[in-house]
Amino acid sequence: MIPQDAKLSEKVFTDAIEKTPTRDGLGMGTVEAGKANKNVVVLSADLGDSTRASWFQKEFPDRFVEVGVAEQNLATVAAGMAAVGKIPFIASYAAFSPGRNYEQIRTTIALNNVPVKVCGMHAGISVGPDGATHQMLEDIAMMRALPNMIVIVPADAEEGRKAVVASAKNGKPTYLRFGRDKVATFTTPETPFEIGKAYYLWKPEKPNVAIIAAGHLVYEALLAAKSLEGKGISVSVINSHTVKPLDEKTILEAVKDAGAVVTVEEHQVAGGFGSAVAEFLVQNHPVPMEFVGMHNAFGQSGEPQELLHYYGLDAIGIEKAVLKVLARKSK
Repeated sequence: MIPQDAKLSEKVFTDAIEKTPTRDGLGMGTVEAGKANKNVVVLSADLGDSTRASWFQKEFPDRFVEVGVAEQNLATVAAGMAAVGKIPFIASYAAFSPGRNYEQIRTTIALNNVPVKVCGMHAGISVGPDGATHQMLEDIAMMRALPNMIVIVPADAEEGRKAVVASAKNGKPTYLRFGRDKVATFTTPETPFEIGKAYYLWKPEKPNVAIIAAGHLVYEALLAAKSLEGKGISVSVINSHTVKPLDEKTILEAVKDAGAVVTVEEHQVAGGFGSAVAEFLVQNHPVPMEFVGMHNAFGQSGEPQELLHYYGLDAIGIEKAVLKVLARKSK
């Protein structure tokens, strides 16, 4: 069952569900945040259209900075602006930011604890035909390791919009991760969102496994839950859009209730979201656990859904992980 307070769209499990890139959340959110606060600025590394930073540029051309193909400069200029009271959002492909400018993010943003919002776009293998060079799969690990850094992975474009608006107000260095492929927009403006708070999207009375997911694969987790229900297997699905800080209370409650857990992410398993959950659980409530994610592999060129299936990141792969962890739980 889906709890009413989740306010999911009625079209969640139909072909009629709207599909939008999560990157659209950056465009919508920065415009909204810019209207609310004149100190919000956006900086781009010559990728305004691809990242949706151009949406802000059209509304506020005098508060938009094009630094060109210079991601290291992108970070340091933003850090300087933040130090004098601005709220900068910097947008580039995640392979380049934080991939290329990590030292500048570390030293000028995180170390100085200034409220720059690093927006890593086109992350994950769902970038598709661009191939392994552009399929950034290590960014969550990089950014969550930084002191002071908040890490958010929106589940869809609507949640991305909310994440941008909320991060504009949080006064902290923040990493927001977005994708290019059109994915299901299954949340609504009424769906709750709070940085650091995870939410149940699917909660049966007696779950056998807790699925805890981040990013657009939350939707694949919902599809898996629906399919498993038809097979007599009950799972809960939690949307943990904030990777750092984790909502430890909700995660602990879900895992104690189910007795086994599967984490789901479009990222390397090593150091990623699943690692963050495992680090917490091993100190508080160890249970059988499986990780859906990239297992020590780079991506390759292909269509987004084709790649998700190949690497076991779709609903079918999540179901297999649930069955595997159930077998371990029953021993």
